[in-house]
Amino acid sequence: MPDKTKEPNTDQTPIDSISNTIKNVISLPAEVGQAVRKEISEFLLKATTPLRTEFRPKDLLQVIIGASILAVPVGFTEEVWNLGGTLPTKNIVILAIISLVFIGAFVYYSYYRRKFMRHIGEYIKRVLSTYFFSLVVVAVLLTIIEVTPWSTDLVLAIKRVILVSFPASMSAVVADTIK
Repeated sequence: MPDKTKEPNTDQTPIDSISNTIKNVISLPAEVGQAVRKEISEFLLKATTPLRTEFRPKDLLQVIIGASILAVPVGFTEEVWNLGGTLPTKNIVILAIISLVFIGAFVYYSYYRRKFMRHIGEYIKRVLSTYFFSLVVVAVLLTIIEVTPWSTDLVLAIKRVILVSFPASMSAVVADTIK
């Protein structure tokens, strides 16, 4: 009885092997080729844009930890506490605006550059959440070490929180991009 399995042709040159492969690919039905193309396109899309546009609980945890990275060393310095007391309020407001602009620019270029219009709500949510939770982390930290006089001088407490939140929010947004 003859053996029905094909043995590899060892007499083929590499050019013959490539030629046979091309012939086999050409003979595939068009639907198979389209399915393969679709799978490859989806894979490449996932590989080249690995960052998600949604702001998820994992991202929130990364923001909180990232904000803590710089909030601790900056928040524990007496120079920052004194600067919060001497810097005019308008400068503090400008610093808060600059923080939001930096966060917005970083988030835009990290997540939304090619898909901004489809995900503008998620973009706004990510930027504001990053800044808000940075403020919360800093406020909690400064309250624990008792340098935010919430009940006696609310303006000073807010100024110190915003001042320390500038570097904290930068580290928070960078930490958010880590996989």
